[in-house]
Amino acid sequence: MDMQRRKQLLEEYKNKKPEMGVISFRCITTGDAFLGISKDTRADFNSNRCKLKANWHPNKRLQELWNQYGENKFELSVKQVLKYEDPRADHTEELEKLLIRCLESNSDARRIWR
Repeated sequence: MDMQRRKQLLEEYKNKKPEMGVISFRCITTGDAFLGISKDTRADFNSNRCKLKANWHPNKRLQELWNQYGENKFELSVKQVLKYEDPRADHTEELEKLLIRCLESNSDARRIWR
């Protein structure tokens, strides 16, 4: 790979704008909902699903429900999307505020990560 192409790919990676927001895992059978912030929703859905399939998720209640009812009884969704300009900036504080609003609007929901 030539240096020009390498530089171009590196610049594209640095300026990549993944979808950020609040993700939700909801058990359809029980209605239990688990919300968390995400700086890359697609990657975080994949990561959580892998941990759940491996019976290795840190949220024990979410893991219990997943084991009992299976993946097909869960609805995965993005509850809120964060609009942002600079992909290099730290958006944790803004994401936490979105999460708090989502938790307040759904009193039965819990955090995915503690």
